[in-house]
Parts: sequence; C-alpha cells; structure tokens
Amino acid sequence: MLTVDFDRLGLLPGDRVLDMGCGAGRHAFEVYRRGGDVIAFDQDADELAGVLDLFAAMRSAGEVPDGAEADVKQGDALSLPFADGEFDRVVAAEVLEHIPADTAAIAELARVLRPGGTIAVTVPRWLPEKVCWALSDAYHEVEGGHVRIYTGDGLVAKLVDAGLVLDGRAHAHALHAPYWWLKCAVGVDDDRHPLVRAYHRLLVWDIMRKPRVTRLAERALNPVIGKSLVLYLHKPEAA
Repeated sequence: MLTVDFDRLGLLPGDRVLDMGCGAGRHAFEVYRRGGDVIAFDQDADELAGVLDLFAAMRSAGEVPDGAEADVKQGDALSLPFADGEFDRVVAAEVLEHIPADTAAIAELARVLRPGGTIAVTVPRWLPEKVCWALSDAYHEVEGGHVRIYTGDGLVAKLVDAGLVLDGRAHAHALHAPYWWLKCAVGVDDDRHPLVRAYHRLLVWDIMRKPRVTRLAERALNPVIGKSLVLYLHKPEAA
C-alpha cells in the first residue's frame, strides 16, 4: 500500500533515492521495481534485515530492471550518514510524527537532497489523527509512538523554512481512517474484535483486488477523511 505517488515525485530509472524511516520497506520496494538506486534507512535493525532479504528475493525473481541497486543503512534521522546533495529523490513517509526534534530531521532531509531534486513527506492528517487521539490514549502513548499532530500549513512552514519549495499536496487512505477510529474505540490492541476483524478483511480485499467501487469511494473521500497528508516539494537549484 503506497502513500507516495512516484510519478508525481518524478522518479526516473537510475535516480538515487533515500527512503528515510523506511519501516518494512513498502516505498523502497517500489523504487527498486522502477529501476531506482535506493537506500532504505531506519534505526530498527530487525526491520532492515527483513527489507534486505526482500531486496534479494526481488532480484532473484527478476522483478527489478538491470542496473537497479538497493541497500539498507541503519542510523539516526538527526544525523544522516550521507553527503550533502547525495540524493535525487527523498521519501519520508509516516516518520516525522515519531521524531521529537522534527525540525532537525527536516534540515537533514533537505541537506542530503540535491538542488533540483524532489521530496515527498507524508504524515497522519490532522482531523483523522485528532479523532484517534481523542478516542484512545493507548494509540499514541507508547514507546516510539506519535509525539505530535501536524496541521498541513504547520508542516509546510517547517519544510519551507528548511529551504524547500512546495509543489503540491494530496491526501490518501480514506478507507483506513474509519478502521483506526474503530480500533481506538474498542481497544487499539484488540485485533480479535468482530468489527475490527471484519473491517480488516475489507481492507485486505481492497488492497489485493483493487475493485473499482472502492477505488472510486476512496478517491471521493480522500479530500475529506484521507488518513495521510502527502506533500511534494523540491529543493531549488543553486544560484
């Protein structure tokens, strides 16, 4: 399930791409499939081990173009181990809301992006996230959990202050917002609740089958209750 639109990001084969806070690797895998040279970056060694294994499986299965490269790197978002301007594209999907010093992390993202390069930043959207926090403290009061709720304009201001230029915004995953509201209402850890299980089956069916009816429904609902805010920006060319 992708949050970032890579066509809108401008991804081209051979681009060097950083997926910062890659988690299980969903965006890094798509970059690799499209022929990018991707680094999946995270602080969780176990997650990175799984990502590296799947990179190898993709190569063995012939799922990536010739010349595409992929690797993992463990480290701290506040001190990225990369040179200035090293990447053509950067993805930071659903990660800034976990970082207390988000301004410092944003400065690092801007630093490693080359002049003229593009970046996609996604975070939980204000309204759906506000509902989750109101329904359940356990949703966010966990180790490594969400430390803030962003407004769209507030996040844009932080990114612009770091020297980036906003190109556009979108919203995604409207069908997932009610699922999380439901989980927060019955208990975040109660995956066996009948309503939660039924909704989860619906989401899995939607992801696997991509039926026209749910695609149209989500497209209509994304501007209203889309779970994620997606921002597309670029770094200006050097003067």
